[in-house]
Amino acid sequence: MYNIHIFLLLFCSFSLTAQTAGTSYLDDVKLLMTQQWQGNRTVNFVFHGHSVPSGYFVTPDVRTLQAYPHQVLEKLKRHYPYAVINCIVTAIGGENSEQGCQRFVNEVLTHRPDVLFIDYALNDRGIGLEKAKKAWKTMIETALAKGIKVILLTPTPDKSVNILDSTTSLAQHAEQIRDLSRQYRTGLVDSYETFRQLAAAGVDIENYMSQINHPNEKGHQVVSDLIMGYCTQN
Repeated sequence: MYNIHIFLLLFCSFSLTAQTAGTSYLDDVKLLMTQQWQGNRTVNFVFHGHSVPSGYFVTPDVRTLQAYPHQVLEKLKRHYPYAVINCIVTAIGGENSEQGCQRFVNEVLTHRPDVLFIDYALNDRGIGLEKAKKAWKTMIETALAKGIKVILLTPTPDKSVNILDSTTSLAQHAEQIRDLSRQYRTGLVDSYETFRQLAAAGVDIENYMSQINHPNEKGHQVVSDLIMGYCTQN
């Protein structure tokens, strides 16, 4: 029953996110990952953001292999056994989107991503909505101009914030990210809404957290499952 419940929530969340860019958003990338040698090439997934994609669990413990970028790599390889896939993490713990934007060209685009994920909302509360929006827009526009597929992530939970309260700073940053996804027609992984639905259904979010603002392996699995919705649906 538990697994069915989680599946339904993830399905509903993906259905909501798919309205921005559509389930076909990564069709070109999915086709690349079905190609066999010698007709294939390396496909690069780049994860840019703060401590969560970096793999921090209980600071300073970094569990790279349990964090969602590595989980995505494992799931992609099960689904695309012939593909050569790099999942590259350019995230830095403690960083906000302004800082990430400053190093975007030299440290992110240099990896020639086919798909770029941006996950900064937890830390962007420190710089506010306006500065965060400017930084996100710069990164999105720069990536799209180079033909890169962009997928934006709303935040994972922070236990100090009531996830059911839509007026909090974190909820406002999540909504701003949704707006940006609609504006630029990018992909959207709405982690915050998925965890909000879990909480609204009576599930204890504590089960998904390793510390106050970092998900545990189970929490990362929620995010990686949402990402895989873009990578496997027809």
